[in-house]
Amino acid sequence: MRTRAGDTFSSLAARYLGDLSKDWMIREFNGMETIDAGQDIIIPKKPFCRGGLKLNGWQTVPVLLYHKFSTKTGGKYSVTQAAFEEQMKYLKENGYSVVTLDQFLNFIDFKDPLPPKSVVLTFDDGWESMYDIAFPILKKYGFPGALFVYTDFIGKDRAMSWDQIRELAEYGFDIQSHTKTHRDLTESGENGSFEDYFGGLKEELIISSYEIFRHLNKKCTCLAYPHGKTNRFVTALLTEHGYRAGFTTDEGQNPFFINNFLIRRTRISGEWGMEEFIKNLDTFFKEKEKEPIETSIPSAASEKAVPDLSEQFRIKAGEYEKTGEL
Repeated sequence: MRTRAGDTFSSLAARYLGDLSKDWMIREFNGMETIDAGQDIIIPKKPFCRGGLKLNGWQTVPVLLYHKFSTKTGGKYSVTQAAFEEQMKYLKENGYSVVTLDQFLNFIDFKDPLPPKSVVLTFDDGWESMYDIAFPILKKYGFPGALFVYTDFIGKDRAMSWDQIRELAEYGFDIQSHTKTHRDLTESGENGSFEDYFGGLKEELIISSYEIFRHLNKKCTCLAYPHGKTNRFVTALLTEHGYRAGFTTDEGQNPFFINNFLIRRTRISGEWGMEEFIKNLDTFFKEKEKEPIETSIPSAASEKAVPDLSEQFRIKAGEYEKTGEL
């Protein structure tokens, strides 16, 4: 198409793609940063570059984890108001796109692409300081987020109320489960039978999701594991109850081939400076350059060699190839 006076990437995305937030797709596909009237550009009507795959590597998505906030002193689990403001300002001014949980999960399910520098913001437990301090800053920058609550905590001292959580949801926050009591889901307790352990797991998941549905009319599809711990029984239950993903506290970024129930999150500490925060924002994994190809006849051993890719990558890529999606 040929652009007209007044066209922007956002207006074109709204007109042709039905979503102005997809403006980055037009910009990325055409390799352009600005639009002038009379330019010929291509509108990508179908998703391209799914999984963020490039010739030299692949896209990764940092999922950042916050707990509490304070106006004065930070700590391991508490970030100061000034530090959080500086972090969000950095994301805004340096071209990062804060995306929703659904957008991120569609990315790792190999359905939709994400902007090149995408980040997910998550908040655990339901501390009132998140509502008082972090929420106004997020609104200031127009950032979405996800709140994982353990429902026994809501309404208690220093915790948010359901009315406050409802306000977050109405703004666009994704409210998800952090279980009922925040117990370690991998421990069965002293002299506990397997039947008691499995029944306890179901109670943690079912009651918490029911409470969230009762107060917010929202179905839970994600779980943040208390203390970041999980096992095969927990993930089996999540799958049985229709969950899409489980979030750990293992640090690192997430490529599209990450296990949906072992998603990594980096806990942001109030003891960090900006340099440490920035170190955890890598959004691309670059493969090491291969050795020059030899012109001699390869040996039997070299014929059997495979690229140095993650086992998870090979498995997931194989699944998509079978279904014709790759």
